[in-house]
Amino acid sequence: MIKRRIMKKKGTSLLMVVLTTLTVALSGCSSDKAGDSANSGETAGAGTDTVTSTQTQEAAANTDDLSKLIVGIPQDIDGLDPHNSTGAGTREVFYNIFEGLVKADSNGNLNPAVASDYTISDDATVYSFTLRDGIKFHDGSAVTVEDIKYSIERNMGVDGGEPLIRAYSKIDSVNIVDDSHVDIVLKEADSDFLTQLTVAIIPAANEHPDTTPIGTGPYKYVSNSPQENFIVTRFDDYWGEKAYIKDVTFKIESNMDAIVMDLEGGSIDMMARVTSTQANQLSDKFEVYEGTMNLVQALYLNNAVKPFDDVKVRQALCYAINPQEIMDFVSDGAGTEVGSAMFPAFTKYYMPELNDTYNTDTAKAKELLAEAGYPDGFEFTITVPSNYGQHVDTAQVIAEELKTIGVTANIQEIEWNSWVSDVYSDRKYEATVVGIDASTLSASALLSRYVSDAGKNFVNFKSDAFDTAYANAQATQNDDEKTKYYKECETILSQEAASVYIQDLPEFVVLNKKFTGYKFFPLYVQDIAAIKPAN
Repeated sequence: MIKRRIMKKKGTSLLMVVLTTLTVALSGCSSDKAGDSANSGETAGAGTDTVTSTQTQEAAANTDDLSKLIVGIPQDIDGLDPHNSTGAGTREVFYNIFEGLVKADSNGNLNPAVASDYTISDDATVYSFTLRDGIKFHDGSAVTVEDIKYSIERNMGVDGGEPLIRAYSKIDSVNIVDDSHVDIVLKEADSDFLTQLTVAIIPAANEHPDTTPIGTGPYKYVSNSPQENFIVTRFDDYWGEKAYIKDVTFKIESNMDAIVMDLEGGSIDMMARVTSTQANQLSDKFEVYEGTMNLVQALYLNNAVKPFDDVKVRQALCYAINPQEIMDFVSDGAGTEVGSAMFPAFTKYYMPELNDTYNTDTAKAKELLAEAGYPDGFEFTITVPSNYGQHVDTAQVIAEELKTIGVTANIQEIEWNSWVSDVYSDRKYEATVVGIDASTLSASALLSRYVSDAGKNFVNFKSDAFDTAYANAQATQNDDEKTKYYKECETILSQEAASVYIQDLPEFVVLNKKFTGYKFFPLYVQDIAAIKPAN
């Protein structure tokens, strides 16, 4: 488990009276029903040496319980097709169902998965893979090199559409060498391209991946009830180490205030990303694991709408916000400050010096607002997904902090699906608080969304300097040069205040002590196959 790291405080801009009031308000965002919690999931002993039939039935029931795990997730799956789903919450579930040619482990390594081996040419233009012998899909069919070619080409957009993965525009061809080998040939050298090959390999013969998901992972799909649950079961023909728990239900827990009650009541066994307040309310039948979320939480600003189309306004908000103050109230001081679109797990790219670009300075913030034509401030709306308590709490602290510069931030909570459609897809918003994660173990996974014409550029950031630096990073094969250009990208995002960057949130994962084996990953992943009965 990762220890807490508390960064230095940047300022003390809020009045103590305001902070005291806010403490009460934020505490109210999480469940406070610990006193009402009951150990209803535990069965009392009979107090006798005589084994009754009832006790035998209870023992059998308890044993059966250990073959089932109910995992709470904050939002519904946004689609069953792994190539078209976009939500980080969907990806963390799909990690257990689908696999690419390579697969990330908890140490951040990329290990062979559907492929048993690979080589990269000296000029980093040809990636050659050997199909794992005997590997099967969940429907029992053998995985073939044709399935690999189909899956990669589908993400390339060979059917005439745009590439589903931006980096796949670099692929020149996918060539079947023989029944066991496939070459992926790039148009230009890219020594980091292996990180892009975690994309799911699915059957070419499956005509309906959007309704019948079939993968190669340790769990296979059973059913999906929208807004209720997503059910999987162990795939006993899995090529690797078999999952310990047979049946797993991912239960939608969109009401943050019910999480503690549902954990204590036994309707869920596990929940990731609970708040520190919720973790502290739980009884001792739960283990609380602490790590980091590996994401960039920020007040993301729509750079295409007024007043956020003015860099001075964006910079003013950066000067008004105090990240450490936010962490103090949202997560008891835990978390790591970030000053750009990179989180600390990406060690060689993370730039802690950017945390000081906008040390809290109310006077400077007001000066910039006046220069931008807003001497009396302005009013705007922060649209935040209601199912993520940390983001809601963060928005509330931000709203209080912005009052010091005469800016009024109204908070609009909406359901996750509405956030995805309205904010992320349609970009019909002014500002939002969310966390952006990396889909692959590459700096480009976080930075590519800021390229001016990127489909994922939901903040509508446009910068010729950024586009050039990013292109330079992609073009070079020298790792030092690549790192230098990526850091240039981060610096531009900070200086241009693309958004108000705040922190990599701490992650508190709660697991009933009946189970053990939870692992944190440097990506947004829940490795359910590693969880096992404690006894």
